[in-house]
Amino acid sequence: MIQALSDAQRRDWLRLVRTENVGPVTFAQLIARFGEPSLALAALPDLARRGGRTASLKVPGVAEAERELAAGEALGARMLAACEPAFPLPLAALDPPPPLLWARGDTRILSRPAVAIVGARVASAAAQRFARGLAAELGRAGFVVVSGMARGIDAAAHEGAMATGTVAVLGGGVDDVYPPEHRTLYDRILEAGCVVSENEPGRIAVARDFPRRNRIIAGLSRAVVVVEAELRSGSLITARLAGEQGREVLAVPGSPLDPRARGTNDLLRQGAAICEGVDDVLRALEGLRGFEAPGATPYRDPTPEPDDGLRKRLADLLSPTPVSRDELVRATGAPAPMVFAALTELALAGRAELLPGGMVARI
Repeated sequence: MIQALSDAQRRDWLRLVRTENVGPVTFAQLIARFGEPSLALAALPDLARRGGRTASLKVPGVAEAERELAAGEALGARMLAACEPAFPLPLAALDPPPPLLWARGDTRILSRPAVAIVGARVASAAAQRFARGLAAELGRAGFVVVSGMARGIDAAAHEGAMATGTVAVLGGGVDDVYPPEHRTLYDRILEAGCVVSENEPGRIAVARDFPRRNRIIAGLSRAVVVVEAELRSGSLITARLAGEQGREVLAVPGSPLDPRARGTNDLLRQGAAICEGVDDVLRALEGLRGFEAPGATPYRDPTPEPDDGLRKRLADLLSPTPVSRDELVRATGAPAPMVFAALTELALAGRAELLPGGMVARI
């Protein structure tokens, strides 16, 4: 569904995004079911009650949404809804996409092909030099470089791409400069490209924000290059998400004596492409197809409403271990749209978590 939103629709879109227990998957299911955010907002209390919730669902009011919009406007930032033409196509092609992005800087850069470069925060000097040089070469080849503005490899990648364009994806709001010593780097990125976040302006990042941030880094990019990473590293999360999204994953080999190379060497063992320079990235991208715009969304799904029996069966089938929605459809024997509707109700009630990739877990 590609459309420009009116002011009222934009406000309702934002309210639905910020509603308690509404993540990207639940948001997508609600829009598919009701078509309009205003209709979904009106249905929320009843849906949550059906899912077993007794307390009131926390839904931002109109004034709260207007305050967030005003805060973004005061920063010179722009809210991009996933249904709008200006929303980055690679992100819109995700299943599901983040419902919105706040963008500060030159948003036109988001329409250009991009490659992400990520890696260790405490990176070796050699790895930082490689990341800086690779970013510069990718820029000369016509690519925007995406990273997370962290210390080490991220900062080096942004620096290398400063002359040709770079995008920083933040865990907090678009005005949350972290680490604080990157204020000058942040200001330069605003001049040379764009800073984006799915969180509201003014938000300070917490730990749970960074996996979502990493999903956006991968989603904006045609390929992700990991330069240095230990085995337990956020960069490996970005690489895994990129693989799940159908992006190319490349890794820079390193010395087995350096713990910072264990993650990248393990990626290579798992089948990631080797990256020793820009030619490897360009070769990996040769056969990559472009991204297609998402299809039209029905105004309202005519599927019959799920009943209490189906909700109970689904709740009993769920566990903390994620399971695919398709498996739940097979286990219940109910029509898939009805199962998805029931799972949305359980999610709104706080009894289930709908995860990207069609997975569901009990909370």
